[in-house]
Amino acid sequence: MSDPDLELASRREIYQRIADTPGIHFRALLDDLEYAQGTLQYQLRWLADGDLIDVSDDGKYTRYYPAAEFDEADRTVMNALRREYSRRILAHLLTDGPLSTTELSDRLDKAQSTASWHLSKLAEADLVTKERDGRSVVYEVSDPDRVKYLYTVHRRSFTDKVVDRILGLWDSY
Repeated sequence: MSDPDLELASRREIYQRIADTPGIHFRALLDDLEYAQGTLQYQLRWLADGDLIDVSDDGKYTRYYPAAEFDEADRTVMNALRREYSRRILAHLLTDGPLSTTELSDRLDKAQSTASWHLSKLAEADLVTKERDGRSVVYEVSDPDRVKYLYTVHRRSFTDKVVDRILGLWDSY
């Protein structure tokens, strides 16, 4: 890395963690790296101002990505994949979809209200489509190829063997 912005060891380490774990949020960076909160905030701002990282707000977390590697649609998918239950819902929909809220809540072993909340967030992000089928609502992944590709390429950074098993990736470990 000959970029002068990355000559500082702390900045280089922070950038490398973001490159290794695209979509990582601030608290996870703070937990993973042993820097003071102010130091981390300063270095992240420096990297963003230097156009080395992109910053994305998923509604709950501010997430960080290596610049120019992820377009807006990719960041939206990655933001969802970084949330455990959203990731699992997407995995079930990819393998067995379309599915209703009831079917998904049974598969997640969570209350229907929990599944419904995650599904509404995925629908707001245009990651799933919903269609009324009688009294139930059925969901389907909007762009399954993009979701599968991003999960497969970055699956080691998710450490979610449940989703790997659902998507048939278990044998790759």
